[in-house]
Amino acid sequence: MVDRLANSEANTRRINIVENCFGAAGQPLTIPGRVLIGEGVLTKLCRKKPKARQFFLFNDILVYGNIVIQKKKYNKQHIIPLENVTIDSIKDEGDLRNGWLIKTPTKSFAVYAATATEKSEWMNHINKCVTDLLSKSGKTPSNEHAAVWVPDSEATICMRCQKAKFTPVNRRHHCRKCGFVVCGPCSEKRFLLPSQSSKPVRICDFCYDLLSTGDLATCQPTRSDSYSQSLKSPLNDVSDDDDDDDSSD
Repeated sequence: MVDRLANSEANTRRINIVENCFGAAGQPLTIPGRVLIGEGVLTKLCRKKPKARQFFLFNDILVYGNIVIQKKKYNKQHIIPLENVTIDSIKDEGDLRNGWLIKTPTKSFAVYAATATEKSEWMNHINKCVTDLLSKSGKTPSNEHAAVWVPDSEATICMRCQKAKFTPVNRRHHCRKCGFVVCGPCSEKRFLLPSQSSKPVRICDFCYDLLSTGDLATCQPTRSDSYSQSLKSPLNDVSDDDDDDDSSD
């Protein structure tokens, strides 16, 4: 089915429409063999609050962006190669339902669909695209993925020292290795994580010590591990580590 659509005029028109919605700031999306599988609005769990994002699933990439005018204009385009993607289902938590993790070596995050059926369809299509890509390339699935950041709202105190309270002065930071919300004194060190950045990035003291001794796995918690150590209560919405989707995430 995908092979038949690859060179069809209908597929080309659909991809051109997506390109036009992102405008000149977006990357060209039309290449030989690329097929637009589906699209829809998903709720992305950003660092400060959940936000609606427009997602487009192609047979080789996943594209998403901010919604400016629904079905007409999007910005802040992100392109994720599917061969680096793994996905995991998330249990429902309060108002956050029908979710799953999108994990890549560069960035990992949670998204939520409007219904269980929509979640199932998205996950099935993504898994099939990834499987087909890896089968054609002969590559193995990626075992390395960036940590899912714990949202700011999940931590009123530092998740490492368990003492420092966050205020407009004592601001929140995120460890790029474990995803924990930590205070400044607990995250003063930098470490080179080549899959995330060409420059050393902020990590917590705990992860720095483990990385320095070569223990790469111990400081990589699952999303549920991170959440179990956080405190769920109201917060002052302050942080100087902006999510890279936009300056407000």
